[in-house]
Amino acid sequence: MSTLSPFPAEASSPDKVAAKLKKTLVRRVGADRSQQVRRAVQIALLLLNAAIGVQFILRVRYFESGGATHYVGRPAGVDGWLPIAGLMNLRYFLAVGKIPPIHPSAMVLLCVFLLASVLVKKAFCSWLCPVGTVSEFLWKLGRKVFKRNLLVPKGLDVPLRGVKYLLLGFFVYIVFTMPAMDLGDFLASPFGIVADVKMLNFFRYMDTVGLMVVLVLVALSVVVENFWCRFLCPYGALMGIVSALSPVKIRRDAEACIDCGKCNKACPSQLPVDRLVQIRSVECTGCMECVAACPAENALQMALMPRKAEAAAARWRGRVLKPRMVAAVLAIVFFGLIGAARATGHWQTNLPREVYMQLVPNAENFDH
Repeated sequence: MSTLSPFPAEASSPDKVAAKLKKTLVRRVGADRSQQVRRAVQIALLLLNAAIGVQFILRVRYFESGGATHYVGRPAGVDGWLPIAGLMNLRYFLAVGKIPPIHPSAMVLLCVFLLASVLVKKAFCSWLCPVGTVSEFLWKLGRKVFKRNLLVPKGLDVPLRGVKYLLLGFFVYIVFTMPAMDLGDFLASPFGIVADVKMLNFFRYMDTVGLMVVLVLVALSVVVENFWCRFLCPYGALMGIVSALSPVKIRRDAEACIDCGKCNKACPSQLPVDRLVQIRSVECTGCMECVAACPAENALQMALMPRKAEAAAARWRGRVLKPRMVAAVLAIVFFGLIGAARATGHWQTNLPREVYMQLVPNAENFDH
């Protein structure tokens, strides 16, 4: 299981120190646009989620008011905030061969993110996830205010990263040990139908304990880079494991590299980029921060697996994925699978308005 280690084996020359003294910088030609492109994608997804949130709140208000406010259709994209429902639906689909009619878009979006992870590493976390975007904003704010972020010691960092895999294992065990028919019944129960409303109510009517937990997570995210994403997010853990299948990786050309260490300092996952030929770690989110920080021409790139017959010095340079290509892949997967789900009738939960009128006002009375 070495692939799961956040710190893969070092791949450097024993004469690295001597070679470092001889190297000269061949400065990169042209400006790196990776972070501008990624930021644009992040902002677009953040705004999309905000619009979905407003629409969903207005819809819930309609049913809570007994129909006194303006009716708003259900935004299926809200199911993206129900990852457990997506996992349940996927398990049901794999066992029965049918997509459950309740929260089908949760499974569709899960498949979107899984496929994206196979194609372009764990880009969901650093390009698409709104929680990841907020987390990144918080630690960069902390760095700006305090001039630095706290560095978690390696002896503590590695076991802490394992927490999210333990959480993922717990959820996977629960979901995949339940009989498929029981999963279908659960999703079709009143609790399953209004799971999205209960999620909304958690934030609307947060108790003291919940508020304190959120504030602590926010505070830790300000002082520690990607605290939630690195240590606690089981969804990111799943994407990371799947990303091990990706042929795309951050790759370093040892000959072009001047061993300045800027890539290592820039990596939000604190991976030893400057000591590796390619980043195999499941902790790599494909954010390309390291690529943006590299000053040397062709020294560090996100690229496809090299061909064996290619020369060592240029084995992957012709297979580089530019930032716009990564964004294009994400867009094709995102809109392609969602479009297919819409066309086949597996995107929206189609229940009569009367069902929601009965269940939504009483959402907090339903328990699993």
